[in-house]
Amino acid sequence: MTVARVNYINIALMLISAAVAFVIPFELFLFSYAVLGPLHYLTEISWLHKRQYFSPNKYDWILLTLLTFFLTLPGIMLHFGPKDINGEPLISKSLYTFFDLNPAVMFLAFSASLIMILVKKLNYRIISFVLLAIVGYMIRNYDLSQVIFTIFLPTLIHVFLFTGAFILVGALKSHSTSGYLSILVFIGCAVSFFFILPDGAGYQISEYAKRSYDVSFRSLNVQIFQSFLHEPAAGEDAIYYSSAGILITRFIAYAYTYHYLNWFSKTSVIKWHEVSKPQLVAIFALWIIAVVLYYTDYRTGLMALYFLSFLHVVLEFPLNFQSFRQIGQQIRLRFSGSAG
Repeated sequence: MTVARVNYINIALMLISAAVAFVIPFELFLFSYAVLGPLHYLTEISWLHKRQYFSPNKYDWILLTLLTFFLTLPGIMLHFGPKDINGEPLISKSLYTFFDLNPAVMFLAFSASLIMILVKKLNYRIISFVLLAIVGYMIRNYDLSQVIFTIFLPTLIHVFLFTGAFILVGALKSHSTSGYLSILVFIGCAVSFFFILPDGAGYQISEYAKRSYDVSFRSLNVQIFQSFLHEPAAGEDAIYYSSAGILITRFIAYAYTYHYLNWFSKTSVIKWHEVSKPQLVAIFALWIIAVVLYYTDYRTGLMALYFLSFLHVVLEFPLNFQSFRQIGQQIRLRFSGSAG
């Protein structure tokens, strides 16, 4: 399949994702996250492993995996750990200490990925990691660091900003009209939510979607209201029934849905499916189990996949930095070429 054809397929997928997000934003997000998400995690981690996670040292993934384990263990234990007679977690108080460290740990995972790419000598790496851990600990209680590293980095920055970077890299490398058009459509679809039917157009969330969103991603919407609309305690009416709440979720649904579809649409390019037959069978078997868990109880599915969902985000950090470096290189080539 040619690069141009892949780009035009992706443009169509962007438009379809945006159109469905306009009509059923909450339902689309929940479907995409539960059905497309787990298959994306499993196939991308397998693909990253074959490519050494785009890091010079083949053992860098171990540190990133340990940090992800530290990030997700408190949440998993709160959900699956022992409960008292009232159903409250028995170890919740001790785990809050670990929750407080989450911004520092995510900062370390993100910044350490940059060091992994730029620094090759082991002693310099170790010194850098220690210094970054100290910085992360010092900034952990600042509101901005908590919002960026705990809320937005593993969610919207991952699915929208980093996806946009991948599209831009492809466009710059291919010098194709279809590539540049795809990045324009990607941004245009996101912007369109603010101008096309901004009043919600009579959308009403289903009861199932509301219950499922309540136990999964409601905190993301609350944080968006707080950060961008200066509404510190957005309630049910604001999140599910206001024009702003519907607009926000349209964007979230579009970003997540296209993020997943973009991955699967480029199978012929990145060839994530080229693995052994037993591995492919295992991937699809785990995917089916994940979908069943989500169908049975959305929060149980979310927590069962909690580690895996974070792991694919964290293991992708070196690739994200590689993408931004390639963007810089391509832009410098343009300027040097025009200057010459």
